[in-house]
Amino acid sequence: MKNRYPVQVVALLAAVAFLIVAILGFVPGITTRFSELSFAGHQSEALLLGLFQISVLHNFVHGLFGIVGLLAAKTVTGARGFLIGAGAIYLVLTVFGLLIDFDSLLNFVPLNVADNWLHLGLGLGMLAAGLALAKTTPRPAAAALAEEPPDCEGVDRRYASSGDRQRFTRSTTNAQED
Repeated sequence: MKNRYPVQVVALLAAVAFLIVAILGFVPGITTRFSELSFAGHQSEALLLGLFQISVLHNFVHGLFGIVGLLAAKTVTGARGFLIGAGAIYLVLTVFGLLIDFDSLLNFVPLNVADNWLHLGLGLGMLAAGLALAKTTPRPAAAALAEEPPDCEGVDRRYASSGDRQRFTRSTTNAQED
């Protein structure tokens, strides 16, 4: 996780967690009532960790979030977008879970009370992380170079970036040789 910004690390960790949950949803023992796992709908009585009602579709959705998160975590903008977007989706899913009857056809994911609490926590946590960590992301180098620190008055700004130090050293060495 070297050379990653905090927002990327959090997005990557969330993505890995989603992938682990997707896989665990297919593991008997970790998923209780595994024999009652159905593709979709409230008829699926399988429970991840004995708490969270799941289905094959539910597991695939977790896997999809994991894959999207892995891809998004490659960039700061993508990571922030993933955390904020997925957080918002989970908050909408929480509201949806609160409004539907768990035994209705609308409960196609499927959801239960434990899922609603988990989705609320995920939504708030991911949204907060995406918004808070966006503020810790460094500004672009051009904006930082535009500001002259007080102790650098009179320094030639063309040679202020670390990549230009080598050029500066070579140009001053060449000038001394002339």
